[in-house]
Amino acid sequence: MTDDGRLTATEAAVLAYEGRTWPGPGAKERAIREGLGMAPVRYYQLLNALMDDPRALAHAPSTVNRLRRIREAQRARR
Repeated sequence: MTDDGRLTATEAAVLAYEGRTWPGPGAKERAIREGLGMAPVRYYQLLNALMDDPRALAHAPSTVNRLRRIREAQRARR
């Protein structure tokens, strides 16, 4: 989080990546490594934290709401 309460550049980039469509298996993970310079595991840890962050919801409401719906559907299936 930045001092003014906005998302960091990395947090905003994670949400932007999640809003994209990917051409095939492995493309997203490769882009995460090369474009963001982080391991996919770290990416998904950050993404999961962002799904509950009100700043992320304000920044990318459609992406965050879509991710929350997917998460809830997965929890309901368990």
